[in-house]
Amino acid sequence: MTATFNCFVTGTDTEIGKTMISTALLHALVERGVRAAAIKSVAAGATAIQTSAGQVWHNDDADALAQAANVVLPPKLATPYLLHEAAAPHVSAKLQGVSIDIAHIKSCYAQVRELADAVVVEGVGGFRVPLSDHADTADLAQELGLPVIMVVGLRLGCLNHALLTADAIAARGLKLVGWVANTVDAGMAFAEDNVEALVARLPAPLLGCVPRLAAPLPAAAASYLDFSCLPNWPKA
Repeated sequence: MTATFNCFVTGTDTEIGKTMISTALLHALVERGVRAAAIKSVAAGATAIQTSAGQVWHNDDADALAQAANVVLPPKLATPYLLHEAAAPHVSAKLQGVSIDIAHIKSCYAQVRELADAVVVEGVGGFRVPLSDHADTADLAQELGLPVIMVVGLRLGCLNHALLTADAIAARGLKLVGWVANTVDAGMAFAEDNVEALVARLPAPLLGCVPRLAAPLPAAAASYLDFSCLPNWPKA
C-alpha cells in the first residue's frame, strides 16, 4: 500500500493553528474511511512524563496529531525530531546536542507512506524557520515535494505574511493547493476584507474560514472547511 493523498501543512507564523487544521484534515480523512497517518516533522517543546516504562517525552502538537489519525505509528516515525526546549528548532536542537537531518525526515515519511492511504505532514513554525545552520523548513518542504496547504493566522499583518509565504512556496517549485483562514485575533478589524484581499491574490482556493473556537477540536474545525478540491482527495 502506498498513500495516495499526501500534503505538507505550513503556516504564516508560529501559533496560528497549523496543528488544529492538520487534525481537521485527519478527521475528515478518517470520516471517509481512509487510513490516515500524521507526521510532526520537528516538534520543539516537550514535557517529560513518568511511566512504568520510564520517562517519556510528549509534545502537545504531536499528541494531537496522533489522536486524530487512525494509523498508529512508532513515535520515531511520527515525530522524527522531538526537541525538549520550546524554542526555534535550530536553537533547541543545539541545546539538546541534536543535528536535524532533512534526509532522515524524508526517510520517515517514505516509511509512513507505505503504511497509510493518506499522510499529513506538519511543518514547524512558518515556512522559512531555520532547522540548522544550513537548512530550513522550506528546504524540508522542497525535499518532500508535497502539495502545500497554508494556514493563514487572521490578525494584523496577515496579508503581508500570507503573500510572502505564498511567494516563498512558489519559489521552491512547490504547489500551493489550498489555504485556510484561521481566526487568531477574534477582535481583528476588517477580517472579512482581509480574507477577500487574499482570495483575490493567492493562487489557490480558500478551503474555509475557522472562527475562534472555544476548544480547538478536530471535528469542530473540520465543520468550517471543505477539502474536496484538494488533489487526490478521497471521495466520500
